[in-house]
Amino acid sequence: MDFGYDARTEELRQQLLAFMDEFVYPAEPVFARQRAEADDPWSPPPVVAELKAEARKRGLWNLFLPGENGAGLTNLQYAPLAEITGRSPHLAPPALNCAAPDTGNMEVLNEFGTQEQRKAWLEPLLAGEIRSAFAMTEPDVASSDATNIETRIERVGDEYVINGRKWYISGAMNPDCRIFIVMGKTDPTADRHRQQSMVLVPRDTPGVEVRRGMRVFGYDDGDHGGHAEVVFHDVRVPVANLVGEEGGGFAIAQARLGPGRIHHCMRLIGMAERGVELMCRRAVARTAFGKPIAAQGVVREWIAEARVEIEQLRLLVLKTAWLMDTVGNRGAHTEIQAIKIATPAAVQRILDRAIQVHGAGGVSQDFPLAELWAAARTLRLADGPDEVHKRSLARRELRQYV
Repeated sequence: MDFGYDARTEELRQQLLAFMDEFVYPAEPVFARQRAEADDPWSPPPVVAELKAEARKRGLWNLFLPGENGAGLTNLQYAPLAEITGRSPHLAPPALNCAAPDTGNMEVLNEFGTQEQRKAWLEPLLAGEIRSAFAMTEPDVASSDATNIETRIERVGDEYVINGRKWYISGAMNPDCRIFIVMGKTDPTADRHRQQSMVLVPRDTPGVEVRRGMRVFGYDDGDHGGHAEVVFHDVRVPVANLVGEEGGGFAIAQARLGPGRIHHCMRLIGMAERGVELMCRRAVARTAFGKPIAAQGVVREWIAEARVEIEQLRLLVLKTAWLMDTVGNRGAHTEIQAIKIATPAAVQRILDRAIQVHGAGGVSQDFPLAELWAAARTLRLADGPDEVHKRSLARRELRQYV
């Protein structure tokens, strides 16, 4: 691996850093004020559209997607850019059209969608004209094992009929959400990994009920379109809305989650960097018991440990990105699981210490730390809980000795 940035990555880094300083950070208080004043907490504040227009004008758009439909960057090139956006995770990724769940949905449509599906849904998503949702998780089963999913997708003539209940469906509360990718069982009698399929369900299809918004540690996460409980009552869509093939849903989900997991970890490193920066600024600016907080040995330990952990995590994420580029997602399976285990937990710990240094301010709305902590803690569940990844990774290690 070459640890230096190539010319294109460095150029985009400098452009993105300038965009963050000139537009994103100043927009954070505007965003908070507009959300507080809004009648609908799920509608994106107007400042988001302004940021999107500026980012697109500067060519900072769809950086996550390789190939001709995106910016053409490799995972290794995208990593330092995603890290920068993680410093303001509620504003920068949407501004660059690089926010979940749209990124994963665009990847699915780009890889598995038909020409008609890409025309109808991928193109407006790439243009930032609509938002989308990915409906997999269910409240009545342990969705950490995706084969448990109970939503039924039954073929009746030239249509699929969908019945089921989903929750924590990211993006579904956003009024701009126009399309759901729904995962359910088409053949419960097939092999357990061939029972599931994915279908495209337009939001305005009769029988789609967006029942309520779900909060995360008290936050509505409205900037990402909100999480929702969604019920499907005899929802009918054409057979042409099938994504890929019948029985291919589990494999598509795994293909979707690999890039999603590393993107989360890239952004988490940026969140940790912001946390350390705020912790250091607070430590040198505040005095307690006659000396700066920065003079306290325990605070210095926290800062030193945070720097070591961030550098370790960044190297592992970069290695994973490099492997995904060179040997593919399957060849990087161990590393993808390793970063998903290590990064959210470590960043949660770093942010927790940054909160502690800020005292009461750390848990308030006057600093971004509490919301960053909630996001990091949530990512220990999203895209698979820690324990599932540890179980799978340990199994792979043990196979060498059996």
